[in-house]
Amino acid sequence: MTKKIAVLPGDGIGPEIVTEAVKVLECLNSQMALGIEFEHGLIGGAAYDEYGTPFPEQTLSLAKAADAVFLGAVGGPKWESLDISLRPEKGLLGLRSELQLFSNLRPAILYPQLVYASTLKPEVVSGLDIMIVRELTGGIYFGKPRGVRVLENGERQGFNTLVYSESEIRRIAHSALQIAQKRNRRLCSVDKANVLECTELWREIVTDTAKLYPDVQLSHMYVDNAAMQLVRAPKQFDVMVTSNMFGDILSDAAAMLTGSIGMLPSASLDANNKGMYEPIHGSAPDIAGKGIANPLATILSAAMMLRYTFNEIEAADRIEQAVNNALDANVRTADIYSEGMQKVSTSEMGDTVVAELKKGI
Repeated sequence: MTKKIAVLPGDGIGPEIVTEAVKVLECLNSQMALGIEFEHGLIGGAAYDEYGTPFPEQTLSLAKAADAVFLGAVGGPKWESLDISLRPEKGLLGLRSELQLFSNLRPAILYPQLVYASTLKPEVVSGLDIMIVRELTGGIYFGKPRGVRVLENGERQGFNTLVYSESEIRRIAHSALQIAQKRNRRLCSVDKANVLECTELWREIVTDTAKLYPDVQLSHMYVDNAAMQLVRAPKQFDVMVTSNMFGDILSDAAAMLTGSIGMLPSASLDANNKGMYEPIHGSAPDIAGKGIANPLATILSAAMMLRYTFNEIEAADRIEQAVNNALDANVRTADIYSEGMQKVSTSEMGDTVVAELKKGI
């Protein structure tokens, strides 16, 4: 069965890291006859430069026709002076909204080989394995009204609206609870119900939905406390579920517990597990073109794609094991390098993972 993947490299380091992940997928495709077909498109700043919009119609059509979307990164200082409606990030937000990718899975896993790379003490982070489930198509990032207006006194005022419907909350709660069932059956819902009425409703609906999952232990935590607890004692968490903005912030904080944001993949799924897969780091324009970016988060995103959208569990496992083997061999990009190890380029890290895959044949 053919698996059509829309490849959108994007901006900054996006093309470099996507090239390595595609290299890994092509290796597996030839070994296991997975039926993968790639079609490339433009998004973000690259699309604006070519078409005058960060989200051209042909990219949307490509993404809708594909079985999965594989994304690099968007954005950079080159486009920051544009009107907000034309900035690269609008392409990413448009994809999430048009494809209804409401459930964003962001694992934070600390590989034992990288304990030294975390800024926290080994006893605090060793063995870390958290899944953050972020609601992705609602909340303050999409709420209306929004904008900048001029008040009667001439002062400008910016405003955004935090809004969630009951159905939006309930569907992300189902997603998180089902993931918790496949892990250690513990779910922490993060909100700010002591201040925000919208998240008071969030807590009520999550609690009600959890009644359908009696095997999952549900707890609640205010977001400010959750941020502190992620740094103080992160291993207390198994699965966390939260709103769009809170999830954006908390998942980046969790990423640094693992030693490098360059190690963490993500999946954004619709109701039928069609997904968009991307590393959680940004476009890193300061290192773009230097060949030093870490492609492992992107390669691990490819593994998530095989696992969640295509149900190719063996293939996903093989990628994850190949990454683990590469780390065992002390091969490192600059962000996770330590003295005495072998420092490699972006493409050399990709080659190492491919070589490990070939050993498994």
